[in-house]
Parts: sequence; C-alpha cells; structure tokens
Amino acid sequence: MAIDKPAGMIVHGDGTGERTLTDYASDLLLAMGDGFAATDMQPLNRLDRNTTGVVLFSLDKQTQPAFDQMVIDHAFEKHYLALAEGKIDWNEKLIDKPIARDRHDSRKMRVGASGKPSQTRVKVLKRLKSRRGLPTRSYIDVELLTGRKHQIRVHLASEHHPLVGDDLYGTPRPCGLMLHAHSVSFTHPVTGEHIHIEAPCPWEP
Repeated sequence: MAIDKPAGMIVHGDGTGERTLTDYASDLLLAMGDGFAATDMQPLNRLDRNTTGVVLFSLDKQTQPAFDQMVIDHAFEKHYLALAEGKIDWNEKLIDKPIARDRHDSRKMRVGASGKPSQTRVKVLKRLKSRRGLPTRSYIDVELLTGRKHQIRVHLASEHHPLVGDDLYGTPRPCGLMLHAHSVSFTHPVTGEHIHIEAPCPWEP
C-alpha cells in the first residue's frame, strides 16, 4: 500500500496519542475489506513530520521479512523534489558525507567523521531568480542512496544550501518545509513485478 502523506502528520506514534499516518492507513485497510489484518501492516519508509509524499506499507507478515531486507539493501529507488536556498552553481553532485547525531542538540543530526556513511545525489532542475521579495532558490531532484535521519536536510545544509522552510538546519518560512517524496521504484520481492509510484508535488517552484 502507498499513501501520499500530508505535511504536519507523523508516520509513527510518539507517545503523545497524536493520530499518525499508520493509524490512517490501518483505518483505510479495514474499510477496504481485502482480508488483510491492520495489525500486520508496517511502514517501509519514514518521512519527517513536515515532509510530504510517498510512504509505503507492507500488508502481511509473510512478505515483511523480504521488504525488510530490501530496505537494508537500499533496493528502493527514492526521488524527492525540494527547494534549496540560494543559487546552486553545480548541475549535479553526489554528496558523500557521514552523518552523526548532534551532541549539542538532540533534535538534530550533523555531518561528522564519526557518523554513518551517507550518500545523496542531487540534480538541479531549475534556478529561480529573486522575485517579488523572494530570494534566489534552486529547484532540485534528490535521490537517496542511503537512508539516514534528516539526510537530505543535513547534506544540503552542509553545502550551504539548506532547504527552504527548514526550521532546524535553515530558516523557518511561512510556506513550511519544501521537501516532497516524489517517487519510489522497486521490484516486488514475491511477484517480481517492477513497481513505480509517484505522488504529485503539492507546491510549485
């Protein structure tokens, strides 16, 4: 199952009782009545609260181990659309920098030699000139080659181009975080079918 997550919703419970995307997916599965048990479903990827886009769920315990192995093997091709602050001078770049927890702020991650290997491929789609009081920005396609917490946000901030609206690694904006999980592609571990899923971007560059 794939769901297009809205901004402001968490994927997993955080102990506060706040309704989550997983709760919504469980309700949807029950309403569909396809014979799957809502208690067996598990999210296969996580998005930050203010990130929008594709979240995948496995629906039964039989296929869950195969999907778990695919996550470990980075077998899901994931592309994001984002707006970054400033004019990015290069057209395409592999950002290869380890990411670790920030010892001074438990909410944050940081680039550091002690961190886990992390790779993000970034391609500039369009450079947006300053207009109507808005600063120069870069519209980018981002491919995650690994899956660390806040990876895209940390890597772009380390290149001095934090994402627009990033309240942790950049500057908060009324528009919110401009990061969208646009597509996921993978080969189904049971059927062998190639699957490509896209969620339309809720904002325009």
